[in-house]
Amino acid sequence: MIETESLRKEFRTGGTNLIARIGRVGRSRRAGVAGRPADAGHAATKTAVDGLTLAIPPGRVTGLLGLNGAGKTTTIKILATLLRQTSGTVRVDGLDPLEEPNAVRRRINLIAGGERMVYARMTGRENLWYFGQLYDVPRGVLTGRIDELLALVGLTGAADTLVERYSRGMAQRLSIARGLINDPAYLLLDEPTLGLDAPIARDLRRVVARLAREGKGVLLTSHYLTEVEELCEHVYVIGDGRHLTEGSPAELTARTGCHRRVRVTVAGHSPGVESAVAAFAGRLGTAATVALAENGDMTVSMSHPDEIAGPLTMAIVDAGGTLAGLTVAEPSLEDAILALNDEAGLVTA
Repeated sequence: MIETESLRKEFRTGGTNLIARIGRVGRSRRAGVAGRPADAGHAATKTAVDGLTLAIPPGRVTGLLGLNGAGKTTTIKILATLLRQTSGTVRVDGLDPLEEPNAVRRRINLIAGGERMVYARMTGRENLWYFGQLYDVPRGVLTGRIDELLALVGLTGAADTLVERYSRGMAQRLSIARGLINDPAYLLLDEPTLGLDAPIARDLRRVVARLAREGKGVLLTSHYLTEVEELCEHVYVIGDGRHLTEGSPAELTARTGCHRRVRVTVAGHSPGVESAVAAFAGRLGTAATVALAENGDMTVSMSHPDEIAGPLTMAIVDAGGTLAGLTVAEPSLEDAILALNDEAGLVTA
């Protein structure tokens, strides 16, 4: 598996601009004054990843979630050997990326949504051939693998078309194929469906689920949390680069105490109904939110771990209200992540 222990990454921020330092040193030397070429001004550091310990086993889609700036992309880039950690360890099937980077790269691949990861002036087939050669895939294996991958992502008919003529969804599907060209044991997915139409995103999710069933380890970051709930068996939630919690999506939702939300629309506004709702909420030890629509209807929202839709609507009807609508929303992974960030005192907006 891929394992990290106490992973930490710091970036240097601030300090004097390098070009300005060189210019200042040159002026000092021309004036006969000893310069300070190592002068860094008042540099500071920013910690992007702060002591993360993770495990990404084969045959499972593992999620890495957090708000913007939580450290997800930095973590994935370290695992992909694109960044060096400041401290801590990474092991890929026991291999250290710092000591054996090429051996690690043969076992992993990265797909990042929203980034150009294929060449527009080459055909789909030419892209896969090129990247296959970079990974030293034997030519006798590569030809057949290209055909298999093009079929897997539904691009057989566009194999010999220039990528610049592809739609965004087609280019992203080709990126998935490129990410599989070396038959990696582990696939790192950073927002792989970002900006894609729903049908294309659904097809990509099916591909990812199939790859996990076939034994590949997958690490997924995504802001589409329904995607995470569908694919991930285990999820790590991080904030400010720190581990907040982990577990299955259902476990995280239950652990954070998130409750189902009941929303009742009442035709017209009645002070008597509003009083009845407040009394009902008081008996349950919770709070109700009442909002008035432009048409005069009243919307009552309330969260609670118990099944309260029936009792709440009865209380409204008994108070003379007329129901115009009812929805019950189960607690979501988004609710859990926001609650976790609130508990940790992190900014959620």
